[in-house]
Amino acid sequence: MKNNSLSDQTFSIIVSLILVSSAYLILIEEAVEEEYDIRVPVWARNQLDYDTSQPYSFVLNQGSYELLETDNEFDSVHVMIPYNLPLSEGGAAATCQFGGECPQISLAYWRPKVPAGVKVPVIAEFGPYFGETSASTPDVSQPGSWLGISIIQNLLPHGFAFAQVSVTGTGSSNHCMDLMGFAEQEGINAAVEWLGTQDWSNGNVGMIGKSYDGSTPWQAAMYGNEYLKTIVPISGLIGVRELMWKNGSSEARAPFMHNIVYGSYGYEADKEEQNLQNACPDYALSSLYGAEAYTFGGSEFSGYWEERYFLDRVLDNYRGSVYIVQGFHDWNVDPHMAVPVINTLLDTGIEAKVLMGQWDHDYPDRPDYQKQRSDPGRGSEAYPQMVRFDWMQDLLEWFTYYLQETGPKPSLYLEIQNNRGEWRVEERYPASDSKIVEMILGSTDLVHTSNGNTITPFTNDYIVFETPAFNQTYRFGGLPQLHIDVTLSGSGGSVYALMEDCNADNECIHIGHATMDLRYHAGGTEYQVLSPGQTVNAKMEFFAMDVLIPEGHKIRLSLTDIGDDYLPPSNTAPVEIGINENSILRLHEINTDNKIFFEPPVCTHEDCLAE
Repeated sequence: MKNNSLSDQTFSIIVSLILVSSAYLILIEEAVEEEYDIRVPVWARNQLDYDTSQPYSFVLNQGSYELLETDNEFDSVHVMIPYNLPLSEGGAAATCQFGGECPQISLAYWRPKVPAGVKVPVIAEFGPYFGETSASTPDVSQPGSWLGISIIQNLLPHGFAFAQVSVTGTGSSNHCMDLMGFAEQEGINAAVEWLGTQDWSNGNVGMIGKSYDGSTPWQAAMYGNEYLKTIVPISGLIGVRELMWKNGSSEARAPFMHNIVYGSYGYEADKEEQNLQNACPDYALSSLYGAEAYTFGGSEFSGYWEERYFLDRVLDNYRGSVYIVQGFHDWNVDPHMAVPVINTLLDTGIEAKVLMGQWDHDYPDRPDYQKQRSDPGRGSEAYPQMVRFDWMQDLLEWFTYYLQETGPKPSLYLEIQNNRGEWRVEERYPASDSKIVEMILGSTDLVHTSNGNTITPFTNDYIVFETPAFNQTYRFGGLPQLHIDVTLSGSGGSVYALMEDCNADNECIHIGHATMDLRYHAGGTEYQVLSPGQTVNAKMEFFAMDVLIPEGHKIRLSLTDIGDDYLPPSNTAPVEIGINENSILRLHEINTDNKIFFEPPVCTHEDCLAE
């Protein structure tokens, strides 16, 4: 009886699977027959006719609207938007009091040629790179080659306007280059307000951009502006300090802030009045704040960092949606801007998704750049599967729903790629069904293989631990933790942890890293004063990672003082690592049960075919 019942159950399951598969194929066929008017699930997109041979992605169907012609060769309209700043901001706020120019934001826009009375939403990119001589970039009235051309070509014909906006002190926008500070935030909000209230606008504004241009959507979202409906930050930062410090460790650029990169933005030798507007307190003192934070470990002397942290105010005020795009190997805007930010958004009730692959500081659909910037252990093992030629269609469907308020609702799952090229769908990241694997440093699970346990600054010596060779394939992801006892010889020090995948021949590739200024040993942003001889438990968190470790390979954990362009703390000194039960490596093992793995559309670009 038991065998018969089991056979019956097996037969029923097989029949059900066949029926589900048949229905699934029918849905795909219907999607094709209806010219892709319905949202196709991500795991079925490789069945569709994407153009995968170009330098960036295209929508499946060209829209029906032409670009509305204007009186210039780029068919743009340029406007200057006035807004108010308090006198304390200096710059244009001060010159305005004496008959000079008042604060203004430079904005250019493009519109589709639609029937009279038809209003359209706006997709906008805000940033400092339009018309900057020092960056050799075209004026804001010319579509940017990095994103603008693609949006005008692919999305505008579907009934979207597009805008480019120069932030304060850049391009033709006056005032000073206030790196993501209050003046910049106010100018951004004024431009969003303007775009949402034009007689040709339907009142819905979306923002998109990468890097600095990926920070501006977060800045706009802080205001809870009724016109801002969705943001797409690509390698966007949720705060300036968060960009340059991790677990208290300072990047090399951090002490000098923006005066190194952006110091010449907005400055032209023949425009004396305009240059007077660069006399802003934050601009003048930004390097001091950076040096102070590096030297003393905190920010006691100003609210500079708090003014430039966005996420808390986004959570309080924003009611729109968020689509985060992030590379695991981003060397500029680290992946902790996306993870665990995505879970925080979801827990707050904000509709959000993530597209996260093994590229670096780049867009997800650029096969040439992705190849050039991928090295062993830094993305190359996932190429060309990392190239997402379905991305522009995905954006079209996203903006159609949230800005035009039509079409099927986008799926809000998280698309995650591991270091071997596999893509899968998750609901959160780290996934809630992950298994925590703990390994004690010096145990049989993580053997101490080097002599000594002292990290001496500037020696480039490593304390090394290794697992035995694995008897099965493992997948780890999320935010690994390394909690270790550390005994100080001075008033501070640092630890850099490198995690590698090593094969039987001891050939190793990077899979993850973590860093910590030990003044921040408790985690978070609050530092503590330390004393020689003191033992603390340093609660280090790795940057987000997603890796597959093949059977027969092992994990190597190497500890030293600094790495990956991070500086030693100003009070660095030798530290002793405690090899005991309090020193633990924690990994999130990915549960593959009931997970959907998928393959994106196959890349046929020449760089992909060369692989």
